[in-house]
Amino acid sequence: MNRWRQSVVEIQTRKRQVIECEKAQAALSKVTACFQQMATSLGSNTDGSFLREELEETRTVAYKICSGLHRRLLSLLIEMEQGQEDKEQVERHWVIFLSSLENFQQDLKKVKVLQEIFPLTQRKDRQALVNAGYVGGTSEVAARAAMVQTPWLSLEETASPDLKNHIAEIDMLLEEMFQRVNVPLWSVEPTQEAWVEGASTQDGGQEDESLEDIMEVEVVSQNNTSGCCNHHNCKVGCLLCLLS
Repeated sequence: MNRWRQSVVEIQTRKRQVIECEKAQAALSKVTACFQQMATSLGSNTDGSFLREELEETRTVAYKICSGLHRRLLSLLIEMEQGQEDKEQVERHWVIFLSSLENFQQDLKKVKVLQEIFPLTQRKDRQALVNAGYVGGTSEVAARAAMVQTPWLSLEETASPDLKNHIAEIDMLLEEMFQRVNVPLWSVEPTQEAWVEGASTQDGGQEDESLEDIMEVEVVSQNNTSGCCNHHNCKVGCLLCLLS
């Protein structure tokens, strides 16, 4: 294989890896969001063995995604040179992954505390649950988490640690990420402006009326207005007629 063809193969391989990381990042956001939503039911009247099992399965899926995404992003950033194509995109995924790990770790800590307060090891433990008035369960949320797929979950079988070790492992993972890759957080720029949806909604609505627009108010129905100045340039007169 000549040098040009080898370069083309490397570029195609890197692009495929970047796309896989992007899909994995989206999958991780969905799984951790489901985990966070299910965690809000711990200690309530909807808590039970089913919720604990689904939380454990969702945590395992998130762990596998994080492990694969960490290895691939780390490999890409170490191999890629400055100014190389897709480097900014990979750095952006790196920063988003850091934030996702920190948020997920906070949810893991909350789950650990709540499971210790409400152990549910015996039937009598259910008497300590809080009657939050919530009707229904978390089966739909758990089903959404189970349907999330990533490109490499079927190829990699990584044993998930217990909850306590998982929290400690994220600390080590974050420390390794900061030490091995020098990506200043402030140097990564977003791909779109902030509050794009809000700005577009505001632009699509009515614009604020200026003083000139207010002065140019017209009489809605001249037939129903008696004794009003009908001259089109008499703006002040129209206002006085409307107020009278």
